[in-house]
Amino acid sequence: MARKTNRAKLHLTGEQRFKLEQLSNSRTAPLREIQRAQALLHYADGLAITEIQKRINVSRPSIYKCIDKALAAGPDAGLKDYYHRPFDPVITDEARAWVINLACTKPKDHGMAAELWTYSELAKYTREHAPGKGHKCLSRAAKATIWRILSVNAVRPHKIKYYLERRDPDFEQKMQEVLMVYQEVNIQNEQDIADGEHPSLITVSVDEKPGVQAIKNIAPDLPPKPGVHKTVSRDYEYKRLGTVSILAALDLHNGKILAQVHDRHRSREFISLLKELDEYYPPESTIRIVLDNHSAHISKETMKYLESRAGRFIYVHTPKHGSWLNLVESAFSKMARTFLRHIRVNSKEELKNRILQGIDEINSAPVVHRWKKFDFGLA
Repeated sequence: MARKTNRAKLHLTGEQRFKLEQLSNSRTAPLREIQRAQALLHYADGLAITEIQKRINVSRPSIYKCIDKALAAGPDAGLKDYYHRPFDPVITDEARAWVINLACTKPKDHGMAAELWTYSELAKYTREHAPGKGHKCLSRAAKATIWRILSVNAVRPHKIKYYLERRDPDFEQKMQEVLMVYQEVNIQNEQDIADGEHPSLITVSVDEKPGVQAIKNIAPDLPPKPGVHKTVSRDYEYKRLGTVSILAALDLHNGKILAQVHDRHRSREFISLLKELDEYYPPESTIRIVLDNHSAHISKETMKYLESRAGRFIYVHTPKHGSWLNLVESAFSKMARTFLRHIRVNSKEELKNRILQGIDEINSAPVVHRWKKFDFGLA
């Protein structure tokens, strides 16, 4: 006959019972939690402790402990272990703070050559210098010890995460001006699609992609061969033939790209692109250009040309260090992911021709680039 206890009956709500039943039938939860869930369900159903022990094969003291915690603080408490620390910590809080403070500095600040810490170097420096700072508990600190201290505080001194400093004091204002232009273009495109008329105000996004390398193979590429190698094989050796710059204007109404490829990027090359835009669009239209503050865009030569075509062009400048606001960057990204990817040529002239050919292929099926998220205080 089972021994009765003076413990109170455990009452479960429907939600609590459902949660315990799910846990008791789980195949992924820890075994101890599954057994405790089963013990609580059996106890709530009125089974004796001896019967519960037979069914879940757990010692009576463990069942008593689980039930007592559930009666005191609820079923969730009965599933968990009491927090306990078998030994007092050897490393003091002051010593941990010293390690964290050390990790927030650079090795070069301590007379070392490295720019960033590694866990090994941090542990070595800690063992050598911590006792002299009054933290003898760190005299045998291993790499794993340093990692545990830093991981608790989410400090990773061996990694770099880049950020962009907003150096333009008028960043917000310029950003809103550019986004307003994009919003206006979106509305304008919808009206033009409905009316079928060419816009009188044409907006293009202009920028440059400098430093496109002309690279020549020393040995020919080997095509894939079934049963031998799956991919194109390329010799490691190559020859650099120089670089070229792509000057591009992305029409935000039809997605067409007007581009030129030059050896250099100066005012005269930029003026050449402006002249092409002037010849391409109807003379009665105004051309609004979204561009950055590159020196070639605002040089004396460029300003002189713009004065000769008064009223033809309107500038809308992106903020400094805000190139991501220029939609033509998405066109450059498409070039980098398509015809420029792994490109090899025999001369700079071939590279220029293939770039122009690739742009023609993009223009054969143009895509209108749109700015979709206006969440900077704009409706």
